[in-house]
Amino acid sequence: MSLEIIQLRADPGANFSYLVFCPGSRRGWAIDPSLDPEPLLRKAAELQLTLELLVNTHGHGDHTAGNAEVLRRSGAKQAAHPLDLPQAALHLSDGQRIALGDGEIEVLHTPGHSPGSITLRLPDALITGDTLFVTRCGRADLVGSDPQAMYQSLRRLAAFPPATLVYPGHDYGPRPVSDIGYELAHNPYLQCADLQQFLALRMG
Repeated sequence: MSLEIIQLRADPGANFSYLVFCPGSRRGWAIDPSLDPEPLLRKAAELQLTLELLVNTHGHGDHTAGNAEVLRRSGAKQAAHPLDLPQAALHLSDGQRIALGDGEIEVLHTPGHSPGSITLRLPDALITGDTLFVTRCGRADLVGSDPQAMYQSLRRLAAFPPATLVYPGHDYGPRPVSDIGYELAHNPYLQCADLQQFLALRMG
């Protein structure tokens, strides 16, 4: 049985938070509770989910502000890449595969926006945090950002099959969910011929 993804608005800030869960076991993950964790917590209760992990795609405050409330009310463990959130109970690393009920999720280390940014890979979907947005990409001019690493991370994501769904960390594009094929056709940051062109576009 495949895992299900629920995208939730966590305003202000046009943030998205996510629930990923196994329909059979009702076990799930909360991802990026953001500034308002209530929609995520309400939906988890409505679906009668047991939240095993609270996963942060990176350590910026607009994605982590709701962590304490979710941890307190769910009993989940926090999981994140240690370069961003060393205090997390579970340190995530590139290539790590974690079971969720009858399914499995792979961790991809996709630095650039921040040193410890990750993408979560499900069988036919990517939860990309602030690395890849719909028709855009994350900022690379913040403290800890690395535009060259961002370029490499985007190239890695662009190599997934065109039908792979893209679930971004913010509602910044013309649609809330995309796919790699759409991004290759419409995202100028994925259309750059080389690093120099990307740097001129992203940092210019």
